[in-house]
Amino acid sequence: MITRIVLFILASVLLAAHFLRASQYLPMALCLALPLLFLYRKKVSLILLQVAAYAATAIWLQTALELIRMRQTEGRAWTAAAIIFSAVALFTLVSGLLLNSRVMRARYPA
Repeated sequence: MITRIVLFILASVLLAAHFLRASQYLPMALCLALPLLFLYRKKVSLILLQVAAYAATAIWLQTALELIRMRQTEGRAWTAAAIIFSAVALFTLVSGLLLNSRVMRARYPA
């Protein structure tokens, strides 16, 4: 269970760094505060964390597509960036899927 929480926290910090780089401080602060929902042991908090992980996956994929499109337009190499962003998106997706385990649902009852 600790591993699942740590993976989600890492995914959240990665997204916060993404928002910090874009000078978007409110979304960055929300990403950093999001893991505090683990302290509220209700099912709704677990659902919110999962939805946040899936939304973060969509953000990573959208960013990857924008970067690929921009680099292709400029005639620059884009495959390494695509691989990195896809890996981060997959990591974030897996961190959200792992929150749907039986162990997590037992710890966060309805």
